[in-house]
Amino acid sequence: MASVLVVEDDQFVRSALIRHLTDAAHTVRSVGTALEALREVAHFRFDLVILDLGLPDLDGSEALKMLRGITDVPVIIATARDDEAEIVRLLNAGADDYLTKPFSVEHLSARMAAVLRRARSGSGEATPSSVLRVGGLTVDPLRRQAELDGVSLDLTRREFDLLAFLAGRPGVVVPRKELLAEVWQQSYGDDQTIDVHLSWLRRKLGETAASPRYLHTLRGVGVKLEPPL
Repeated sequence: MASVLVVEDDQFVRSALIRHLTDAAHTVRSVGTALEALREVAHFRFDLVILDLGLPDLDGSEALKMLRGITDVPVIIATARDDEAEIVRLLNAGADDYLTKPFSVEHLSARMAAVLRRARSGSGEATPSSVLRVGGLTVDPLRRQAELDGVSLDLTRREFDLLAFLAGRPGVVVPRKELLAEVWQQSYGDDQTIDVHLSWLRRKLGETAASPRYLHTLRGVGVKLEPPL
């Protein structure tokens, strides 16, 4: 069971989502505007937010940026927009996943379960000995903190999970399918999801795909993290 905030201005869709989530034993609150959503997350603790993009007061993508400024609660975007550039922009803005309307309740349930598993496994306890060090990079799963050459890295939940997973296997080429399964908790998915997060993580590590230092992509094989030469 999870505490879910539904942000949807279409009353028919909103009612259907509330009914489905309630039937699945989730606790649900719902609002129809972005400003109401911001007030909700500021006053209540949620395990997940389902965010529509076509809101009357503020575009959902802008609402997502504002949400990320006050909370790291997992956010699933529900949108009728299927433009690839838009999807990439949403992932870059901090969305944990997205669904293109119309979608089935079964599809929603599967995506919710995957996002919630990732969030809960990420908040699990670790021992002090689990601090990972790769070159000048330090990753502390217990405190969910990462540093590069002594400087703290400002990472999203997904960026941290990806970095920690790779840092736990320094020098090992991890197949993309394994990254989807272990970091995203999905047995299938779009490689672009991985590429977007790798690109964003590279920027924060001060490198690029053309001039990698820590993150190395082997085309058609996978990704590895290793210290600079």
